[in-house]
Amino acid sequence: MRLILIFTLLLAMACSNRKKPNKTQTSIQNTKDLIAVLDTIWRTEQEPITLRDSLIEKYGVESKEVQGQQEIYERNHAINERKVKVILDKYGWPGKDIIGEQGNWTICNVIQHSDNEIRIKYLPMIRQAVKDKKLHPRFLVRTEDRIATERGDLQIYGGQMKYYPETKSFNVWPVFDPVNIDKRRAEIGLEPISEFLKSRFNFEWNLEEQIKRTSEFEKDRIKKGK
Repeated sequence: MRLILIFTLLLAMACSNRKKPNKTQTSIQNTKDLIAVLDTIWRTEQEPITLRDSLIEKYGVESKEVQGQQEIYERNHAINERKVKVILDKYGWPGKDIIGEQGNWTICNVIQHSDNEIRIKYLPMIRQAVKDKKLHPRFLVRTEDRIATERGDLQIYGGQMKYYPETKSFNVWPVFDPVNIDKRRAEIGLEPISEFLKSRFNFEWNLEEQIKRTSEFEKDRIKKGK
C-alpha cells in the first residue's frame, strides 16, 4: 500500500510538472519504476559532478568549463531534491528491501548535496533507518559530518574535504581528536581514515599535519568567541 501511495504522489507531481517546463516529468507505476526514477536521479546528480571534477584537474576550479558543469549540476539537483522530499515527507524511508543499496545511496546523496536545513530535517529519519537496519551507518556519518562542517564545527569521522583558496588545494576539514579518529570509525564499521581518503579522494592522510590543523582551528574559534 505504501508503494502505491508513493507511486501515485510522484505521478501527480509529474503531471503538475507538465505545466512547468523546467521540471522533470515522472511516471511511477510499480517498484521497477521507482527504482528507474532513482537511477535517473543518480545519473543526473552525479554525471555533472564527475565531469566537473575531471575539469578541475585540467582547467582549475575557477575555470569557465568547471563553472558551466556546476550550473548544470545545480539545476539538476533542484529537481532531484524535490523528488526525494516527496517520497520522504509522505512515506518515510523506503529501505533497501524496496529500493536496494543503490537507491539508499541515491537518496542520501541528494540530501548530502542539499542545504544544512534539509540535512538537519532528515537526520532523525536517517538515524532511525540505520537503527532499523534499512541503511548503512556510513550514510549517517556523511550527514553528521556535513552538518558539522556547515555549522563551522569540527567534524567527527573525517569524510568532508574543503577547497582552500589560499593554497588552491583540497584538504580535510579539521577533525575532532584526530588521534582517535580510526577508533571512532571502527566502532561504527568504517575503514581507517587513510584508506577512505586514498580511495575516495586520492588524498594522503598525515596525522601530524591534521593535529596541527585542528589545533589552529580551535584557537581561531576561541579568538572569534565561538
